[in-house]
Amino acid sequence: MLNIAETLYAWCREGRPFALATVVDVSGSAPLPPGTALAVSADGDVIGSVSGGCVEGAVYELCRETLQSAGAPVLTRFGYSDSDAFAVGLTCGGEIEILVQRVDPAVQPHLTAALAEMVASRPAALAQVVDGPEELLGGTLYVPAWGPYGGTLGGQREDEAVAAQARALLRAGRTGRIEVGGDADTCPERLSVLVHTSAQPPRMLIFGAVDFADALSEAGRFLGYRVTVCDARPVFATRARFPHADEIVAEWPHRYLATTEVDARTALCVLTHDAKFDIPLLRLALSLPVAYIGAMGSRRTHEQRLELLQEAGVPEADLARLNSPVGLDLGAHTSQETAVSIAAEIIAHANGGTGLPLSRRTGPIHAPRSASWKGALAYPPKSSTPYAGPTLPDGWLPG
Repeated sequence: MLNIAETLYAWCREGRPFALATVVDVSGSAPLPPGTALAVSADGDVIGSVSGGCVEGAVYELCRETLQSAGAPVLTRFGYSDSDAFAVGLTCGGEIEILVQRVDPAVQPHLTAALAEMVASRPAALAQVVDGPEELLGGTLYVPAWGPYGGTLGGQREDEAVAAQARALLRAGRTGRIEVGGDADTCPERLSVLVHTSAQPPRMLIFGAVDFADALSEAGRFLGYRVTVCDARPVFATRARFPHADEIVAEWPHRYLATTEVDARTALCVLTHDAKFDIPLLRLALSLPVAYIGAMGSRRTHEQRLELLQEAGVPEADLARLNSPVGLDLGAHTSQETAVSIAAEIIAHANGGTGLPLSRRTGPIHAPRSASWKGALAYPPKSSTPYAGPTLPDGWLPG
């Protein structure tokens, strides 16, 4: 839903009823993740996508029917058609389940409030029942970061149970599907709920005001990060040198890191390859629960860095979190190419990717994920499988 939040908010403010088609489950090589949505207004205007084009026509017609009949929400599944690749199905080979429902802003004012927060990039969650009793299917609950929730999913116990889990997802900056109910302690009805979350963009902290940092700050901003460039030398840490950064800080890196806010989505990139900056910074960074830590330098520099960090008392388990030399092997030479190499490793790390060419892999191209993406990489999830870097096939050398 976040992919079309601005348009939905405009329709809600105008009081325009619309049909909302939401991807609620995916399997195989489905192109778009749960939470992605398409909507059709009463005037026939359409916004968004649920499949990248494979089944848009069929979903559009289903939305039109739902709007005209004002019927109950409908769950439908689309998959690959072996008999005719151009029939209504996903030619990429995956399957998606879509919930289509009619939305009337006049009777769901809390939806307008939720979309207003999301459009303003303020933290908020919208819980949507995607499986359960027919009378609750499609129901929504607005859960702000603080304060009372809005709307209802059927009763106080259901609302409280969902709100508690929705706030947990909101703190992590993740969109995900949760299961509640089916017991006396929470609520009697078992519900499957898709929680759409709008959180502050994750941070990318770049330490070292070097040429590579400018290209990396541009790449990070493109991926949806809030980018900070930090360097202890004020003459280099300037807006003129780093126009793409959201924030520029002239401070010793370890001192700044000790006072700034980081979380499980934060990416730290150390580009100084100077021990007097790197060692105190990495000693602190490796003790923090951040998503990614990468450090630039040659293999010799990396070996010397590891020795100094060991002498500083950094445990082996923490040292294993350090990605150095930073980046994937793309044969990069320029600052821009190096930035792509580093950004690619961050993406692979966030999603448990291998870094291998897709032509050298088997299985689904689009691995299942539980995060919602706003832009290219707004809320990167932390994979439960640690990324250990690409493993190249025997006898194969990258070009």
